Amino acid sequence: MYRIHHADPSHSESLALIAALDAWQTELYPAESNHLTDLSAEESRIFMLIRTPQGDAVGCGAVVVAPAGFGEIKRVYIDPRHRGQRLGEKLLAALEQEAAAQGCHTLRLETGIRQPAAIMLYRRCGYVLTDAFAPYQPDPLSLFMRKTLNHNEAAAL
Repeated sequence: MYRIHHADPSHSESLALIAALDAWQTELYPAESNHLTDLSAEESRIFMLIRTPQGDAVGCGAVVVAPAGFGEIKRVYIDPRHRGQRLGEKLLAALEQEAAAQGCHTLRLETGIRQPAAIMLYRRCGYVLTDAFAPYQPDPLSLFMRKTLNHNEAAAL
């Protein structure tokens, strides 16, 4: 059984997953459409790893917690050899639970149009299309999505 837990994004196994994600996205998009956040520079963040029963790290994801109850999903990646097992859904659920516990009422994300599996994952998990949000500008290669975690707090804004 796979296990999802908190981790340090600057640890070597985290960096290896992030490097694989960066290499893949660099093949898909030009530099101006690649938003490769350095999670070690983010003070308010949640970072999680997925491990196999043998202890190998095979996936990761993060939430950068912003003021006013917003969070941004970043760096979601599952090693291609472990895809097709609904690990993305489990990872997003764990990130959403942690973000809600830290006061996030709404999660947002940016993903690329050349990543149909990621888009399907986010839609299956309840994310809907939205406009670009700061610090992003509209980009024809990007899609912006959001999900409300706490309807009461979001409505109060």
